[in-house]
Amino acid sequence: MTWTRLKELVETPLSGLTQPTRSDWIFALRTVSAGLVALLVAYALKLDHPQWAMMTVFIVAQPVAGMVLAKGFYRLLGTLAGGLAAVGITSLFGANPWLLVSVLALWIGVCTLVSSLLRNPEAYGAALAGYTAMIISLPALGQPHIVVDLAVARCAEIVLGIVCAGVTSRLILPKLAADAIISRLKRSILDLAEYAGGAFSGGDPASLAALQRKLIADAQTLAEMRTYARLEAPSFATRAHPVRRTIGQLLWALSAARALHSHRRPKNAALIPMRSELKAFVGELAATPGALDDTGPWVARLDAIASKAREMPELPNDTSSHDTGEDKVGTITRLTIAGDFAEALKQVMRGLEALRSPVSRKSGERGQPALVVHRDYQAAWRNAVRAALATLLVAVFWLTTKWSEAAGIVILVAVVSSLFASRPDPVQSAWGFFSGTLIALPFAFLVGQVALPALPGFGWFTLFVVPILVPAALGMANPRHVGVATAFAINFLAFLSPHQQMIYDPGPFFAGSASILVGILIAIGVFIVVLPADPWATMARISQAMREDLARLCLHERIPRRSAFESLAYDRINQLMPQVQRTGRKGDPILGGSIAAVTVGLEVLRLRQAQLNSAVPHETVESIGNFLRGLARELLFRQPGEPQTATVAVARQYAASIAQRTDRLEMLQIAASLRIIAAAMEDYPDFFAKGRA
Repeated sequence: MTWTRLKELVETPLSGLTQPTRSDWIFALRTVSAGLVALLVAYALKLDHPQWAMMTVFIVAQPVAGMVLAKGFYRLLGTLAGGLAAVGITSLFGANPWLLVSVLALWIGVCTLVSSLLRNPEAYGAALAGYTAMIISLPALGQPHIVVDLAVARCAEIVLGIVCAGVTSRLILPKLAADAIISRLKRSILDLAEYAGGAFSGGDPASLAALQRKLIADAQTLAEMRTYARLEAPSFATRAHPVRRTIGQLLWALSAARALHSHRRPKNAALIPMRSELKAFVGELAATPGALDDTGPWVARLDAIASKAREMPELPNDTSSHDTGEDKVGTITRLTIAGDFAEALKQVMRGLEALRSPVSRKSGERGQPALVVHRDYQAAWRNAVRAALATLLVAVFWLTTKWSEAAGIVILVAVVSSLFASRPDPVQSAWGFFSGTLIALPFAFLVGQVALPALPGFGWFTLFVVPILVPAALGMANPRHVGVATAFAINFLAFLSPHQQMIYDPGPFFAGSASILVGILIAIGVFIVVLPADPWATMARISQAMREDLARLCLHERIPRRSAFESLAYDRINQLMPQVQRTGRKGDPILGGSIAAVTVGLEVLRLRQAQLNSAVPHETVESIGNFLRGLARELLFRQPGEPQTATVAVARQYAASIAQRTDRLEMLQIAASLRIIAAAMEDYPDFFAKGRA
């Protein structure tokens, strides 16, 4: 979820709400209706805190049904884990308040650590397990015998909200994740065609870079939506494998398209027809309305292009010239990249067709490997220590001063410091949460303290609340305002605290509201002061991890799967992008170097495969091994500012030597890989130095 600043909301208060789409209205009305049903059932069951049932609906509300089920499922798991932890911790340490809050703070830290290593919605469930224990245990301080009742009541309220949200999202005009995957994949194919067209014609670098970032983010989103779709409909399991495979092919096509852009100037006439054919293909694909309604003709054309690219072109007979050798290698390089792009795009289109027309998977068919994700352990430990320390210090203040409202502050510090810990900019995320909370305060006072005490009853409640919550839900459907709008809706209900008998009692209302706002502000201060996140340090760790990945590709005895390397590399690039945005243009070389590292890795894998080719002479296999060992030393040990070792120069010399000695295709492809690696490392020398960000 992306949170936005209050300033942005104030400057454009109606932006995105003036023209909501039909799906936005469906989402808003469905969410508010589910919330009202949850509250009505909570009234009927006489739950102690019925507002939690309605709040849960807004917490798990998502435009896609599978996303609601996924978030609801992990919210349920997190609530159950937190409830069990609360019962266990309170039963063991409830007699000693100081020991109790210390153990709870430690539990918050452990859950924050786990949450920081996972991805949504799993990360949300882990964070929830931490602060749920705090929410249940603190009211039981001094009376541990009631903790079980509190845990059961809390779980019942949460389950009720999840059931109402899940049922309505699945049955009332649902937007299904399976359909959303197909729609997003079609859009990604067209974006890829647009990107490739720009690569051929020398398009605007800034526009191409923005489109490349979008494609990387979309590939990661597709991976997440695959999980949502499986929860939404178990029958989607047969299509989960094509999705996973197609994501890998999409990343491969993106890598090839990026290389096409880097090698956009042909040096040999043998390449011109291939470039013209591919340029015409992607241009026609991007410009044809409904082009992907039938992928058959496109797949056939790509198959022909890929086959033509793999054919040995006519090369000059004169190999005495160094420049001529370079031309041969350049021709093979560009033809290989063009063939890779055509083959990958063909496989992506086949994946799209497999999603539309799923077939039963044979029991003996080997499943595709899971997509690998980047885990920043150092950042996870920092988040854990910060959340535990902040929670403990505020709890100590509460126990020392015996200020009753400080208990609410303790809970909010635990919630915010854990929930937003792993965001790229936790201060901005927490500020967005504070903004939505602050805006909700006057609305909750007018409805809860003025209107409902005078006009009680569920009918009046609906009349007053719906005009407020429907615009909030429309804001939740808008990516620009989802953070502030969600915080507004949740905290409006928290401040309102709806019960069947509403009374005018402003003292506790303002005291509780103040504790919530102060708790959020303290958590923001914690993010700023205690172990603050440094985007440069984060980029340095990710860059170092990518260099170590390349070194492992060079040295590991077994050749890693291409899909595993590529998915991990692009996931790391996806983690880099928000950090680069925080550093401005100074971070652009890091992003460019990370993308070049993908190209280097793919060529290293190509060299490793060449070593297994029986047609490659033994001395060439040995030379490749020596080069890869030298490349690994370069990546692991060269310090920033030091000149590059002879590895890059040797790669260029050896590539030229191969081109002068032979016209065999497999040998020229080895030379092409060596040249591509050398060019990428020369373009970003600082990125490929140890410890450089």
